Amino acid sequence: MRWILTGCAFLALPLHAENLPSGPAQTRAGICLDLFGLPAAVAVNGDGMLPPTGGAADRKTPGLAAIYSLILPGMGEVYTGDFGSGKYFLIAEGVLWITYAAFEISGNALRDDARVFASAHASLMAPVKDDQLYVDVGNFNSLAEYNDKKLRDRDLSRVYDPALGYAWQWDAEASRHAFREERIRGETMYNNRKFVVAAILVNHVASAINAARAAIAQNAAQDDALGDLRLGAEILGSPAAPHGVMLTVQRSF
Repeated sequence: MRWILTGCAFLALPLHAENLPSGPAQTRAGICLDLFGLPAAVAVNGDGMLPPTGGAADRKTPGLAAIYSLILPGMGEVYTGDFGSGKYFLIAEGVLWITYAAFEISGNALRDDARVFASAHASLMAPVKDDQLYVDVGNFNSLAEYNDKKLRDRDLSRVYDPALGYAWQWDAEASRHAFREERIRGETMYNNRKFVVAAILVNHVASAINAARAAIAQNAAQDDALGDLRLGAEILGSPAAPHGVMLTVQRSF
C-alpha cells in the first residue's frame, strides 16, 4: 500500500493584472520549499506549468548498461556511476588478453622450433606441411614405417605419396621423442587459448549483469530519495486578474 502526502502552499499576489508582465513565458511568482528534508526551488510561469525537475535525466537504463559492458567490461559500470566494481572487470579483461597473447606467442615459438628441429633431424620434406603431418612425423620414425601401418589398416586416404615429395627419416629415436614433446607443448599452449577465450566471454557477461544490477539499484535509490515527489501549480483567479498561486507537493510512500 502506498501512502500519498500532499502539501499545499498559497502565495498571494497583491498585483493587478495590468502590472503583470505580458507573455506566457514570463515568471510571475517564485517560492523555495524545503519539504521532507528535500530542498526544491519552484518557479511558476504564467502558463501555470512548472519547469522540469530533471530527476528523470539521472535514471539509467539497465539494458543499455548491460550492452556497454558486453562490448567492454567496466564500461557499463562507468555509465551507471559504479566504476568501483567495474574496474575489476576491466582489469580482468586486460589480464586475460595479455594471457591470451602470451599463449599465442609461446605456442608459435614452440611450433616453429619443433618444425625446424624436424627438418634438421628427420630431413622432413613435404609439399604441404599441415598440423596432421607433424603429428604423424612425431609418431613414426620414417615415411615407409608410417605408410606400411596405414596400408595394413586399409586407411588408404591417410597414405603419403613419396612421388609428391613426402619423406622423412629420423636420425635417432631420442630425436623423434624430443620433437614430439616440443610439438605437444606448443599444442598445449594453443589449447590454453580456448580456456582464456571462455574466461573472456564469462567476464563480459558477468560485467553486463553487474552493470544492469547497478543501474537498477541506482534507479531504486533515486526513487527512494525522491519518494515519487510531484510538484504542481495552479494560478488562482482568472488569467486577466490573478490573485494568488497554489503550489502542491505530493510524495508517495
